[in-house]
Amino acid sequence: MFPGMKTITLVGAGGKMGCRLTDNFVRTPYRVHYLEVSPTGVENLRHRGVTVGRQAEAVPESDVVILAVPDVAIGAVAHEVVPLMKAGALLLTLDPAAPLDDQLPRRDDIGCVIAHPCHPSVFNWEPTEPAFRDFYGGISAKQAIVVALMWGAESYYALGVEISTAMYAPVSRVHRVSLEQMAMLEPALVETLAQTCMEVVREGHDRLVAAGVPGDAVRDFVLGHLRIQIAVLFGEVNGTFSDAAYKISKRAKPVLFKEGWQKIFELPDIREQVRDITRK
Repeated sequence: MFPGMKTITLVGAGGKMGCRLTDNFVRTPYRVHYLEVSPTGVENLRHRGVTVGRQAEAVPESDVVILAVPDVAIGAVAHEVVPLMKAGALLLTLDPAAPLDDQLPRRDDIGCVIAHPCHPSVFNWEPTEPAFRDFYGGISAKQAIVVALMWGAESYYALGVEISTAMYAPVSRVHRVSLEQMAMLEPALVETLAQTCMEVVREGHDRLVAAGVPGDAVRDFVLGHLRIQIAVLFGEVNGTFSDAAYKISKRAKPVLFKEGWQKIFELPDIREQVRDITRK
């Protein structure tokens, strides 16, 4: 599963995402340097028995450098790290926002790959309760990942798949996409659209509770119906909604969504979205 011994530097190893990757990397035969500067992150690594490395020593000898840092910091960190990388190494980032916003300094003697988790599906079947409740993935629940080659030869893409399969394990399948397609998925589809819709649903939930409807009843009712609605709309069941449900959703859509909302999937608007993400 791990052909050849690779040396990896994980930048931001003690952060939220960094800790998830660290927990997986310590179980692999890779030689990994863990870099972290925040006191909280350093403490997170100490609790894992992981020693923090030195950037000036780790990066130049690494075959792969992974940037697991917040989007608002990735540009500054990349401009520190990329000049230190050896020729032939791979720069691996975890999100399309900064690459699409031209935050990464380009070197033609290295490759660059972006790899992002899909997270376990709402219809992911897992045999145990801990795996079922691994909502983010990377612990015990299977998840797919999306991988894009930003620049470099195909061998860099293959290396990126190898490393990302290990750091997001257990991985069920790998989808190859372009950088622009990944940005259509996130932020446009899952944050700009889906998360916003779910936040509005939660606001509706809270409004009913405030109006005096029993909280447990509201929660059970909305979550149960959401599961059915997702199953029908995404073809998990051979079923349809009631005529009344279709009528009311047709009435509600122009009330809830203004005309032209679909522009969020067009590249100029996506570039504005990622600028909001990457700029302080």
